[in-house]
Amino acid sequence: MLRDCNSDFLDHLAESLPEGRLCAPAPRYLEEPRGRWHGRAGAVALPRNVEEVAAILRAAHEARVAVVPFGGGTGLVGGQVASDGPVPLLLSLEKMAAIREVHPSENVLIAEAGCILADVQGAAEEVGRLFPLSLASEGSAQIGGLLATNAGGVNVLRYGNARDLVLGLEVVLADGRVWHGLKRLRKDNTGYELRHLMLGSEGTLGVITAASLRLAPRPAKQGAALMVVESPAAALDLLARAQARFGEGISAFELIGGMGLHFLAETMPQVRLPFEAPPDWMVLIDLGLPEGSAPDGALEALFEEGFEAGLVSDGVIAASLAQRAEFWTLRESIPEANRHIGAISSHDISLPLSEIPAFIVQAGPELARINRYRINCFGHLGDGNLHYNVFPVLGRNRADHEDERAAIKTCVHDLVYAMGGSVSAEHGIGRFKTADMQRYGDPVKLAAMRAIKHALDPRGILNPGAVLPEEPSAKGEM
Repeated sequence: MLRDCNSDFLDHLAESLPEGRLCAPAPRYLEEPRGRWHGRAGAVALPRNVEEVAAILRAAHEARVAVVPFGGGTGLVGGQVASDGPVPLLLSLEKMAAIREVHPSENVLIAEAGCILADVQGAAEEVGRLFPLSLASEGSAQIGGLLATNAGGVNVLRYGNARDLVLGLEVVLADGRVWHGLKRLRKDNTGYELRHLMLGSEGTLGVITAASLRLAPRPAKQGAALMVVESPAAALDLLARAQARFGEGISAFELIGGMGLHFLAETMPQVRLPFEAPPDWMVLIDLGLPEGSAPDGALEALFEEGFEAGLVSDGVIAASLAQRAEFWTLRESIPEANRHIGAISSHDISLPLSEIPAFIVQAGPELARINRYRINCFGHLGDGNLHYNVFPVLGRNRADHEDERAAIKTCVHDLVYAMGGSVSAEHGIGRFKTADMQRYGDPVKLAAMRAIKHALDPRGILNPGAVLPEEPSAKGEM
């Protein structure tokens, strides 16, 4: 049975920590970006090193006090806020933000969990390298949270998810023991891979305090283009043709629906739109090629091939790196425009690539059985990840549809599941999608996950309520 993080516990904890490591929870620690959940916390712990994290978890384990890890607060599934249950201690690693080591010749950088992603990218750039994890919140998201949620972003097609960029980890377990796994090895075939167990566990199995990160060479030549496509099916055909031409030179291949451009025009007129009339569909193609290549010429040749095949009807090729940056500003502003409009229900889904056109065709009419909506569909087409977000029609707001949210989500997720997809592509499960885990998850997998959770966190203090749905019975043993 978990207990509240009360004054007696905090007094005891303060005795084992240097002064200034505990503070009252400011509002920013109890909120999340969509404003759907508001958390509680008895205090915020702000350790400066791994030994202090260990002392905090050891005390919480002994007292049976829940601990909710908090990164940059950018998560979109409520994993960083606990609104019910015993009052937890919030654990923020924002003071652990050092770049411990950089090994350019090895393409390795070791960063503490509180490092902001943009700072890790900058440290890599200083030594002529690239840390390829890139997403809209990179100016505030922290490495620890990004790894704990196995974040994706725009470069997954070429470089993989967050877990593919990690060579080793330093992790504090629930009882305060430290796993010193900060290796810089590409090959280490010595039993169970705890690294991948921790990555994506959302702070329910241990607290990541540092990571050995994989860097990449910086592409010598970069280029980008926006191309108007006839349909998502045409976009997939164009992707296949681009891959045949450029192979791993494609850094990103993004699908952008016309509704996203309308939202930008409506709420963020300062963002420059590339076409006078927003097309129904377009793609953003980003290339990183070796020295001696000409990305603009390569993209022009791809456009001509797509045009002759009836896939592409218009396009703009970046004439400079500044214009390439403008294209990415447009793409990365779409989530902000979405927030201005106010989504009724947002969905982070993935599908087999060949199923994406059929899903987009079928999902709209299925939702129309519930009510009339505007749909903004966009995402990382190259890796099958769509952000399929449902909005009120003009003149209405999301509060008018509050009683429809559950039906909308079920409609979308049932169709995704039927097509062999996933209801969480890159945002994680958090607290928002635990019911989805129960509805769509494999029962054997869930039983195995519970067994692992019990083995590593027998008292259930680490981020309770996140990831795993409630057990169907009090015993619930595997």
